[in-house]
Amino acid sequence: MLNTRHSVAICKLVGATLTIGSTMGWAQEDARPELGGIWTNAALTRLTRPENVEPLVVTAAQAYQIATNTSVAGLPAGEFEATDSDPAGSADTPAAPAAGGDDFGLRAYNDFWIDPGSSLARVKGEFRSSYIIDPENGQIPRLETPAAQLQRRNFGVRYATGVGDMSGPEALPLSERCLIGFGNTAGPGMMGTLYNSTYRFVQTDEYVVIEVEMVHDARIIPLYPDAATARLNQRPVAWQQWFGDSRGWYENGELIVETVNINPQQMEQSAVPITADGKITERFSRYSDTEIVYQFTVEDDNLYAQPWTAELSFHASEGPMYEYACHEGNYAMPGILAGARRQEAEAAAQ
Repeated sequence: MLNTRHSVAICKLVGATLTIGSTMGWAQEDARPELGGIWTNAALTRLTRPENVEPLVVTAAQAYQIATNTSVAGLPAGEFEATDSDPAGSADTPAAPAAGGDDFGLRAYNDFWIDPGSSLARVKGEFRSSYIIDPENGQIPRLETPAAQLQRRNFGVRYATGVGDMSGPEALPLSERCLIGFGNTAGPGMMGTLYNSTYRFVQTDEYVVIEVEMVHDARIIPLYPDAATARLNQRPVAWQQWFGDSRGWYENGELIVETVNINPQQMEQSAVPITADGKITERFSRYSDTEIVYQFTVEDDNLYAQPWTAELSFHASEGPMYEYACHEGNYAMPGILAGARRQEAEAAAQ
């Protein structure tokens, strides 16, 4: 079901001329880049650079070596093929991990279900060892202030172990509740994840819409003539939307999108958090018929010692976009909460 803000914008799109899948005349100075089509950013590159890797740009041989040793979903490289398990264990099938163990939730997937990409990210023909390009060391320049430390809470514990607050539906992470996708797929600061890293970009004269395959998120970005006009049209702070208040404009052949006032619940669980004082600026430029270069810069003096920038590419995909049938309040939710209430009752009885 579409909510009201999606419905209003999509109604406007129905009568508009869409730019989808253009492959000719896509890049001209001072013109808008043609971004329409289906794209993917699936890759094994991570936001930050591996500890033992110094250069941002690596050779094909180095890229293969890094990819071969890249952990996927918290499991060491190559272990997904062995994740089928039996509670008792056998010579051919390992025993299931113990409930609450450090790898309990990690073993929920096997390699049939994942598609994170098969190589490091390629940007303008180069293999990249991290998405972060500034600072040069490829690391997030986090501060050690109380606000920054609060944002660094380990939200991966529940995923890894299955142990966490189950006092009510609001206590569960947003992705488990099917409210928004996990892994920052919709951003701002859009990055691929375990699977469903496919996007559809649609442009009209008034909007750019980015539909994300993961949890069927949709970013609806209004367009303005210039940066000054866009900033004058900031939405009410009280709205605190998913994906924030994003406003865009074209400048020197780029789509620039500035986002503020992202819902605090989303920021608590984001790889790219900002506070109410911060902003994220995204830049989309058409590099070739088959590649969009995408940058995002994160600015927030409450959390970071300096602004920092990441860069990756969206590559043309034949699609299709699949339905992600994850629904708020689906049958997992009453099962999780019923199990928690039963545990509480058994503990009280003892």
